[in-house]
Parts: sequence; C-alpha cells; structure tokens
Amino acid sequence: MQTPAPVEYSRATSVDDAISQMAKLDGQARFLAGGHSLIPMMKMRLANPGHLIDINPLEPELSYIRQEGNEIRIGAMTRHVNLLESEELFGHFPIFREAEHVLADPVVRNRGTLGGSLCQADPAEDLSGVVTALKGMAVLRGPGGEERVVGMEEFHIGPYMTAVQPTELLTEVRFQLKPGHGGAHEKVERRAGDFAIVAASAALWIEDGKITDAGLACSAVGPTTMHIERAEQMMIGQAPSEDLFAQAGAAASEDCSPSSDGRGPVDYKRHVAGVLSKRALSRAAASALR
Repeated sequence: MQTPAPVEYSRATSVDDAISQMAKLDGQARFLAGGHSLIPMMKMRLANPGHLIDINPLEPELSYIRQEGNEIRIGAMTRHVNLLESEELFGHFPIFREAEHVLADPVVRNRGTLGGSLCQADPAEDLSGVVTALKGMAVLRGPGGEERVVGMEEFHIGPYMTAVQPTELLTEVRFQLKPGHGGAHEKVERRAGDFAIVAASAALWIEDGKITDAGLACSAVGPTTMHIERAEQMMIGQAPSEDLFAQAGAAASEDCSPSSDGRGPVDYKRHVAGVLSKRALSRAAASALR
C-alpha cells in the first residue's frame, strides 16, 4: 500500500488566514481542497509537500454560484456536484452539466472542487477546456488582499503548472454573460469517468444570424489545455454552418500538439480533435439558436 511521506497539517479559518499561513511557510506548502488529485500524487511520491493547509473550512466563504451584474461568479471551493446540479448555472452555461456528467465518478464529484481541477492543470482534465471556451477569468488573491485577474491562456503555463504564485490562492472564476449563447462538450474516453483521450469544449454567441464571439478548447492534445484561437477567429462574423465548423475542426486538428502514448498515436488524436471540435461547435450553435 502506498502512503505519503510525513507531512505537517493545519487548517485555515479564512481566505486571508490561508494566505498568511502560506506566506509564513515561504510558499513551501500545498493547499488541500478535495484532495482527489493531490493525495494520490503524494501517495506515489510525485508530490512531497512538507505542509498541507486544509482550506475545506473555507467552503462557506468560497462555495457559491451567483450572478453579479453581467457576470456569473463561481467560488473556487464549489464542488463538482454543485456545478452539475445547479439550475442557475445550467440556465446560463449548460456546457458545465455536460462536462460534469463525464467527469470522473460520484465520489470525486462529491469532494472535488472547481479550483482544485483548474490548479491541478492536468492537460486531459475536462473543466479547464470548458472554462477556456467560456473565456473564464481566474481571480487570484495574495497577501494583503491584493487581487489579480487572469485568463486561462495565462493561468495554465505548462503541464501541472499554473500562474498562481506560491502565496496566492485561487478564489473565484468569472464568466461574462452575453446574449445568444450556446455551448457543448464532447469527449472520447476509454471508459466512463476516465481522463479524456481527446475532448473538445465549444462556446458560441450568435446574434442576428451571425457568430459574434466563439470559444474552442481541446484537452489531452498538448502540454496544456489547447486554446484553438485560429478557429475562433475564422468563425467570428460568419453565419453558423456545417462547412464553417468543418474548417474550424480542421484548424483544431492542425493546431493541437498531441503526443503518442498508450491512449493512441498522434495522427489518431489529431483526427479525433478535429471531429470532436466540429461536433461540439455544431451542437453549440444548435443550443444558441433555440
């Protein structure tokens, strides 16, 4: 049986207390939320923090889904099960429910958090693609209450690496509400609940028969979630059509950067990225036009 190395443990009482504890430890600790990624890595000795700061007591402060002005704001400690079941979130961004239905299993969804998934920065993780496609903005709080807001292309800097500084905490993710939205998430996996072989997340905003904005991201086909900006740009200002989405899918296939592994060779993953991107965009358009 694998066991983690010895580790010190403390509980945070507030967001500011969590950040203060981390600062006192010179950033040489890890925040513990759901633990479904961190604890297995500690058991395999792939992560060896000397100290864990438990932020589960912050759930009342950081677990919420609410509208403020023209934004939906989601607290970083919001559990996957809450993202799955929220009718308010489904009403604005149904893509979340689609992704949560194929994310892991009920045990993980009951404990895992949005913030934990994003900060784990696994290139094959589902929600990073969803947040990227929706153009979500991450709110990072540091010592003294100082905050900065970054987009996903800046947030994810490499496999299992983010722009979150050692003494910062991801507290919230924000999404702008715009008219004419539709979204869809497509995934190929070995068995239900697995990490993706390839996944595609698509978001479209359509008004007066034209695409006013677009988001497309692919998972498991690069060192980070792949933001397919070329496909987005070719769709903006155009009328939605299967030909247009086929071109966008081709761009996704060309612009992703998969590697060959036990889940499949490079050519196969490129092909699947193109097919899933086209499929997700078609369904996103249908959703936007309802």
